[in-house]
Amino acid sequence: MPELPEVTAIATFLDSRAAGLPIRRVDVASLAVLKTADPAYTALAGRTVSAVDRIGKYLIIRTVPGADGGDPEMDLVIHLSRAGWVRWSDALSQTPPKPGGKGPIALRVHCGLPGEGFDVTEAGTQKRLAAWIVRDTDDVERIATLGPDVLSLSRDRLAEILAGSAARVKNLLTDQRVIAGVGNAYSDEILHVARLSPFATSKNLSGEQITALYDATRSVLLDAVTRLEGQEVARLKSEKRTGLRVHARTGLPCPVCGDVVREVSFADRSFQYCPTCQTGGKILADRRMSRLLK
Repeated sequence: MPELPEVTAIATFLDSRAAGLPIRRVDVASLAVLKTADPAYTALAGRTVSAVDRIGKYLIIRTVPGADGGDPEMDLVIHLSRAGWVRWSDALSQTPPKPGGKGPIALRVHCGLPGEGFDVTEAGTQKRLAAWIVRDTDDVERIATLGPDVLSLSRDRLAEILAGSAARVKNLLTDQRVIAGVGNAYSDEILHVARLSPFATSKNLSGEQITALYDATRSVLLDAVTRLEGQEVARLKSEKRTGLRVHARTGLPCPVCGDVVREVSFADRSFQYCPTCQTGGKILADRRMSRLLK
């Protein structure tokens, strides 16, 4: 799933190419992707991309009226979910994607000269990618209910959030209503750097552990943002993998201590951790609501 570093890089990449370009048309391969009907997606045609940025893990394509006028502000908001991605092309097909087709394309935005633009794609059979066309980003309920951006938090604000929650640290870090921007992969990385168990309880962390968590959150995310900066979108996934210490590395040696990276699986998700670095050598039982094995 694209998280804060990847969405930041995608936004920067698109902004460098699309900002200032007129939108000629938008093709929708699946109406199920659209979560709003007013304004219609066709209202984007004739408008100009003013900027591309992010809110949490949401990609925001901001537009302003073209020569024919229209709403002062209108945003195309995209949540890439678990398997969504963006693909820019200077040779974009002018043939609209087949509605209801089985291909990966969800949306196609033609902007600039003929052939320029980008596809929003989604791999796999579970279609969760979502798009909204809104006059204000707060019209998207999921955005209106987001917690503070993770990189905006001070150490003291993070401590307040932790003290007010009985959730496990892993769950708190990935709850977008509490803190926005972190998902499964980077929460694994943050907890590993902070030397905290994924099953540690938020409100029970010591002052030293809170400081370690705060420092790890900033170092992991800012390092990823720096590494991905300037990369072509097509390279972001592979570049992300090169920087991971424990996530998606089950069975491999921990780069810090050499212990075997372990995994806990539940439903259709899993997370990884190092027993030596994070749980005092104890192995977490491989079920969702498990306790540490004794």
